[in-house]
Amino acid sequence: MKVEKFKVLLYLKKSGLDKFGKAPIMGRITVNNTMAQFSCKLSCTPELWNPRESRLNGKSKEAVDVNAKIDRLLLSVNSAFDSLVERKIDFDATAVKELLQGSVETQITLLKRLDMHIEDMRSRIGIDVAKSSMSTYIYTRRYLGEFIQKRFKTSDVAFGQLNEHIPWEFQDYILKDKGLAVDTVRHYLAILKKICRMAFKEGHAEKRYFVNFKLPQENRKPPRALSREDFEKIRDVVIPPERITHNIARDLFLFACYTGVPYADAVSKYLRKKNEYLARVKLLPEAISLIEKYRSDDRKELFPMIHHPNMRRHMKGLRDLAGISCDLVYHMGRHTFGSLITLEAGVPIETISKMLGHTNLTTTQLYARVTPKKLFEDMDKFIEATSDMKLVL
Repeated sequence: MKVEKFKVLLYLKKSGLDKFGKAPIMGRITVNNTMAQFSCKLSCTPELWNPRESRLNGKSKEAVDVNAKIDRLLLSVNSAFDSLVERKIDFDATAVKELLQGSVETQITLLKRLDMHIEDMRSRIGIDVAKSSMSTYIYTRRYLGEFIQKRFKTSDVAFGQLNEHIPWEFQDYILKDKGLAVDTVRHYLAILKKICRMAFKEGHAEKRYFVNFKLPQENRKPPRALSREDFEKIRDVVIPPERITHNIARDLFLFACYTGVPYADAVSKYLRKKNEYLARVKLLPEAISLIEKYRSDDRKELFPMIHHPNMRRHMKGLRDLAGISCDLVYHMGRHTFGSLITLEAGVPIETISKMLGHTNLTTTQLYARVTPKKLFEDMDKFIEATSDMKLVL
């Protein structure tokens, strides 16, 4: 079908004033020689209406609000028209009107779809979603809402209003206006792309937006693990018995070194924090000894609870008592398990990945650094295995 004329006209129906003296705004769609009228479901003070511009004059609250709704309406009309053109079928003004009215009434907008996803995640907390994972989505919703208000002067946008510049503008808003880090905006942009991908698959968007937008490069620093010397200093340090919580903190840290267990799991019944499933792992004798040391019928957890801020403070004290120079944090125990305790002992990295609960081997490769000791041992094994081979040049 060849479209020679497409036009949208907005006008006031001055004969239908309501009790507040406002006139309804009507619309007329023209496609070639066909026309269709529709109600915009908007009204305004007649004196503010500018018939030439099809919008309200001035910067009053009424003018700003109504003009923003008019902009969204016109975008929806054009989106309905473009959708029919892409289908390569014959259509008239009535078809555009019907598609418009159907899409406006049932339209899933960007923030609405994000809200639906957030509610779905809330319903799965404790099943396959960790409660702590929700914070990134909540902050994404907050900042994306603020950005849309600033960029579009409205509380939400249809997917048809998006363009390929939006991710860049949202990225600048987070980095410059909010002063947040690149790694943070990377998470927010990933969620934005995810929602747009879901909307396309579900038919809420005519195309998959931002598919070619590349997320900012992640600033991934190699995880820190203890050297054998520092590990032995912490293991063997003598802590006065009256410093009870320091002793507990040291043992909790050693338990992480021997098992790779995060802090949140160590102070539970060893239910994985992410999904609360009962975890079963084969423990080293040192880890079993620590469990037996703190076994008590008065609590269900493996170890006495130390709140995380206090744990961080005790780790600094432990560093000073052991006389090590590195900045000691609890999660280093997990890294130490992945390199010093397992990889150096010859455990395959695929096995280490399963023991750490990783779904991606790349993550484990960051944890399990190859130490000089491991490198020399592997080369010795290779030399021994190839001792009877001759090198031909």
